Amino acid sequence: MSNTNLSAQSIRQEVVHLISSLKRISPEKLNEVNDLTELNFDILDVVDVILEIERTYNVYIPDDVPVYTVDDFVDFIFKQNLNQAC
Repeated sequence: MSNTNLSAQSIRQEVVHLISSLKRISPEKLNEVNDLTELNFDILDVVDVILEIERTYNVYIPDDVPVYTVDDFVDFIFKQNLNQAC
């Protein structure tokens, strides 16, 4: 997926869709929680999500980047998109 000129809103919609498809959770539930652990995600679930987001957006999420929420993923992808546009 090309990640040029993506808005935070469109990234959020895509990330919610990606996670809900990958983990078979309704998008509404993802939008209701602050932390993925509230949906009983363990570390392996989060790693699965990270790997899929890395493949989808052609980015690398370092181990030291905290990604515990949908917003964490969106913020990271959006910032990477801005950095690549410069």
